[in-house]
Amino acid sequence: MSVRITSTANGGGSESSTEPIRVLVVDDHALFRRGLENVLAQESDIEVVGEASDGAEAVEKAGNLLPDVVLMDIRMPRRGGIDACRAIKDVVPSARIIMLTISDEEADLYEAIKAGATGYLLKEIPIDEVADSIRAVAGGQSLISPSMASKLLTEFAAMIKKEDERQQVPAPRLTERELEVLRLVARGLNNRDIAKQLFISENTVKNHVRNILEKLQLHSRMEAVVYAVREKLLEIT
Repeated sequence: MSVRITSTANGGGSESSTEPIRVLVVDDHALFRRGLENVLAQESDIEVVGEASDGAEAVEKAGNLLPDVVLMDIRMPRRGGIDACRAIKDVVPSARIIMLTISDEEADLYEAIKAGATGYLLKEIPIDEVADSIRAVAGGQSLISPSMASKLLTEFAAMIKKEDERQQVPAPRLTERELEVLRLVARGLNNRDIAKQLFISENTVKNHVRNILEKLQLHSRMEAVVYAVREKLLEIT
């Protein structure tokens, strides 16, 4: 299973559409691409509209095919996945990008998020979970493999220590309740679980998350966690 972070900032995803989710598969190993395509071909609500063997080809095909979701490796010839992710977000801003890789390095995870990826999954994920991951991301969620989730804040903490000398503009003030919500978001809890934890309604949680994103001028829950850790709004042990 993957850690899911539900976004409330980007409105509706593809879950309410009757059109299949259009997917572009990007990997430099042809057998891996074939395997993914064969699995996804069995899903009536998912359509593989194209494939690419490297980042440069991925950017070109994304511009032509306008996929809803891109499944992309990080380590590829000619142009790597992270660089291609940035370029694809420029060409097709609506595309949701899942990095599907063997790399469990914290730096790759952080750079992928900065580049605009909304999912980071290791290739050890059961193949039958890929379709559910595509649906989740298309529906507005962000996904991180469990083994990477705990490394996320560790990487941010290391970056903070290196930036102690850097001057910062004072961060917007969050209320105590908003900080409580943000801490639970950082732990990967969804709105329903946060509501149960804090004994408030799910709608109240959604309002708190919306206020947090507006105050921080960010677009997703994952970005909010990155920002909060960098600005020392969250304590990391």
